[in-house]
Amino acid sequence: MKTLPSIAMFTLVVSFGNVAAQELRPEAIDAASLASIASERPPKASSDPNPAIIRLQVLLDRNGSSPGVIDGFYGENVSKAVAGFEAMRGLPVDGKLDPEVAAGLEDKTPIVERYVVSDKDATGLVDKIPEDYGEKAKMETLGYTSVAEKLSERFHMDIDLLKMLNPGAKFAPGETVNVVMTGSSTEGKVKRIEARKRNGQVVAFAEDGSVLAVYPATIGSQDNPAPSGRHKVKGVARMPTYRYDPKRNFKQGKNNGVLTIPKGPNGPVGTVWIDLTEPTYGIHGTPEPAMIDKSGSHGCVRLTNWDAEELAGMVKPGVVVDFKD
Repeated sequence: MKTLPSIAMFTLVVSFGNVAAQELRPEAIDAASLASIASERPPKASSDPNPAIIRLQVLLDRNGSSPGVIDGFYGENVSKAVAGFEAMRGLPVDGKLDPEVAAGLEDKTPIVERYVVSDKDATGLVDKIPEDYGEKAKMETLGYTSVAEKLSERFHMDIDLLKMLNPGAKFAPGETVNVVMTGSSTEGKVKRIEARKRNGQVVAFAEDGSVLAVYPATIGSQDNPAPSGRHKVKGVARMPTYRYDPKRNFKQGKNNGVLTIPKGPNGPVGTVWIDLTEPTYGIHGTPEPAMIDKSGSHGCVRLTNWDAEELAGMVKPGVVVDFKD
């Protein structure tokens, strides 16, 4: 992950040689105004996380329109989430943060809260995740590599943002740390799903045709395009193992034979697999949530682990999945 440079609202608290730990104050995020955010995404990306964008991302997440990883940057996934919220509220859909959208999002609940790291948070960790599938197949599980990584996914945060909110933290059991609170998961019954390739977005519709939830997604790639047309959900597998077959799917490294990759949040398909009637295709999680809609998939629909888990809880076999170009 990239290292974030300092800005005026960050307070330098510790410095060791060339390594600096910086603090992003929780009160700056809670006090940030959505009115300070431009209605349209600036053409030039900022190099610094913005407390107001963090607030916006959390509020969008709370309202069922996922911005993906909460990182404080005004990226495409933020604009898509604003558009998703507009669709959910029956507003004109343009992805612009106008006063009506801001008013609909706002609530007075604190964005940042304190969390005590538990003993359970420190269990099930692994030393590292190898890139090579052959090496992955030798492991018992593809778990998180640190407590910080585990907490960042639980609270939908970029790990760099979590560390910036907690300078000097060791994330050890008993330690109290700052996290953002995204609220409870969206609940309901999904009747139909649209996988919108051009927009890089998955939209879940309720039985009455209303938009129930919206997620940023990686949908195939130029080399491995996603399917087209209408398909259906066959079933859901949580914490799935992954069967690698270079003759049927894709070639990874020098691995020429079939491999069984163990389960875990850092596995190739993350923590959940929503199987589709189109053979070998599904909607699934990812070991790299920050890369959603930034890098291609091997033809499937990739969501963050938490978004895939939420969607999996609202689908049953037979739910229609329409792939839109």
